[in-house]
Amino acid sequence: MDFLIVTGLSGAGKTQALHTLEDIGYYCVDNIPTKLISTFYDLCQKSSDKSMQKVAVVVDIRGENLGRGSFESIEKLKTNRKNYKILFLDAKDDTLIGRYNETRRKHPLSENYNGSVQKAIKFERQLLDSIKNSADYLIDTSFLSPAQLKKRLASIFLNNSSNALTVTCMSFGFKYGIPTEADLVFDVRCLPNPYYIEEMRNLTGLDDSVKEYVINSNEARGFIDRTVSLVDYMLPLYYNEGKSQLVIAIGCTGGKHRSVTLAQFLYNHILDKHYKVVINHRDINKI
Repeated sequence: MDFLIVTGLSGAGKTQALHTLEDIGYYCVDNIPTKLISTFYDLCQKSSDKSMQKVAVVVDIRGENLGRGSFESIEKLKTNRKNYKILFLDAKDDTLIGRYNETRRKHPLSENYNGSVQKAIKFERQLLDSIKNSADYLIDTSFLSPAQLKKRLASIFLNNSSNALTVTCMSFGFKYGIPTEADLVFDVRCLPNPYYIEEMRNLTGLDDSVKEYVINSNEARGFIDRTVSLVDYMLPLYYNEGKSQLVIAIGCTGGKHRSVTLAQFLYNHILDKHYKVVINHRDINKI
């Protein structure tokens, strides 16, 4: 059985994630009390219903007894050697506050802080810190549209969320923030920048002229040789450790040129090595 626990910050996209998982074949349950997780796991495992072969449950701070530890049942699954994975959805504080302002919805904990969403988010982060650190999959939705989040989830879970390593090659722009889910971050702002060549300024790292400009520089060739050698060495180590997801983020200033080209190059290289790999150009369409 493929059993996935979906959790994370309120407003970070758990409902959207559940809808996506349902679309790709998971039997989904929202807001299950954590005390019932172990019992529900056993029922799903014993079921002969084929729809129970892939199960996703959302657990969060709604309705939990916060003073007694909200996620003890998840630790119980681990103690009993149950096979499960944790997907944690996160987002930056200002993004979460903006989402609550836009939707005019109330944060589940805001009444405890006289309506202060900022204080509620701070407390929720503290509450969820331990489960975030133990998560198998971490996705920061701050800069993801609903469509991008759906694509990201489908790329990871469309087949299964087993122990097989999924590598994500991500390009990003430092001006928009470092992706918090990144395991390895490479800064390529030191490489020649095609932005300063007028005919390339409005193109991206997926266009041939930009790709040739970036990859053919001596500086980029040195970066590629060293980075590929490091990644080739580390991937088997992560795989043997049983890591489920590895996010390799490559950043330039705006996330449109150098980082896109080099993330795409690394993606093609890892694909040739027969790993499960996906590509995500986070900021390529930003102005």
